[in-house]
Amino acid sequence: MRALTAFAAVDLGASSGRVMLGRVAPDHLELTEVHRFRNGGVRLPDGLYWDVLGLYTDVLTGLRAAAREEHLAGVAVDSWAVDYGLLDARGALQGNPRHYRDPRTDAVIDDVHAKLDPARLYGVTGLQFLPFNTLYQLAAEPALDGRRALLVPDLLGYWLTGRQVAEETNASTTGLLDARTGGWSTPLVEALGLPSGLLPDVIAAGAVLAPLTAEVGADIGVDYALPVTTVGSHDTASAVVGVPADNPRFGYISCGTWGLVGVELDAPVLTEDSRKANFTNERGVDGTIRYLRNVMGLWLLSESMRTWELRGRGVALDDVLAAAAALPAGGPRVDPNDPVFLPPGDMPSRIVEAAGLRDPEPEVVVRCILDSLAVAFAEAMTDAERLSGRPVEVVHLVGGGSQNALLCQLTADAMGRPVVAGPVEATALGNVLVQARTHGVLSGDLAALRRRVRAASRLQRYEPR
Repeated sequence: MRALTAFAAVDLGASSGRVMLGRVAPDHLELTEVHRFRNGGVRLPDGLYWDVLGLYTDVLTGLRAAAREEHLAGVAVDSWAVDYGLLDARGALQGNPRHYRDPRTDAVIDDVHAKLDPARLYGVTGLQFLPFNTLYQLAAEPALDGRRALLVPDLLGYWLTGRQVAEETNASTTGLLDARTGGWSTPLVEALGLPSGLLPDVIAAGAVLAPLTAEVGADIGVDYALPVTTVGSHDTASAVVGVPADNPRFGYISCGTWGLVGVELDAPVLTEDSRKANFTNERGVDGTIRYLRNVMGLWLLSESMRTWELRGRGVALDDVLAAAAALPAGGPRVDPNDPVFLPPGDMPSRIVEAAGLRDPEPEVVVRCILDSLAVAFAEAMTDAERLSGRPVEVVHLVGGGSQNALLCQLTADAMGRPVVAGPVEATALGNVLVQARTHGVLSGDLAALRRRVRAASRLQRYEPR
């Protein structure tokens, strides 16, 4: 019987989190969910926050469950981007992190752009303008002197190990990282008046961070030195590792709360045309560039479902998707990236108003959402090809959206090229594979890791109609 090496992947999304147990050998890859938990914004009178302490408690619960099943060789954390916790000089957390959907940055964007022209910003960072990028959040903070900012996966890594770092794939989403060098841009930091020491050292994915502290080890029932390593700690970076591509001319859509649509490059695209098209250059594993556009994604659908539930409508997702699929093509659409859809709240009413829908029944709203996402995905992929010069012959749609057959087919139709759906857990797979390579269980480049994903996954191909 082949020997399998076990790794725990902590994968935190905007609406849920999970701890996955990966079992790996050179010819074997399997993934088991050992703990799943809810996540989401907590609205208080002064704004929208994350319950990061609750998340950490659930992370420990999941690691405890994983350690009961297997002798773990490693642990790694990935999560959403841009949000952070502030620590004082003693390393104590100064309040729960703000949620990126909190509107506090609206008041500071003009001030930031007065200090740093958007064209100059893009020329250094290559980052798509989004009102919640970390640099705008930091500009909205009342006091930063004597503070250290740790992005969410780095904050959890600090609590697990005692070491404060910034993993590069997530650091590249802040608007403060130089897209060419992969280090913090000192001129930008100084122009914004950010204090020295606010940002920790940047380290690459695939590095050993430190073992769990003795206290954490005792808490989860581990009596051996269990190392925590860095992976693509931005969940999209890990998801792109988990794209099962066998053709270098591939595009990807990492589809969950957000739809990240793009291509993988060797170098950033920092042109003015790229800036005007609002494309982002985020760092990936092995020095790659994730050249992509953020599309609002299945947030539109999940928030609509939540609203109907609150109203007592009792809408079942499978039923409403089947009814939506029976509606004729060519119906009304909206721009998913319209800022009106960013905050939580009554999403169906906003969709109805923006699309001019005369029939507000759930299946009509859902079909409008999915048609709109498919077209937005296709437009983003066309722009990615044009701006990067990288042709795309097949599109891989990974993440939770790969389970939505209607969305996958509509996307293939809008793209005019095949869409390969799956795996659902691309992010956790990418996390586990990078850990396994770091520990010498696997070897090879990204193409080799993707072959492992392809061999272990059930994929569905959708041809354009």
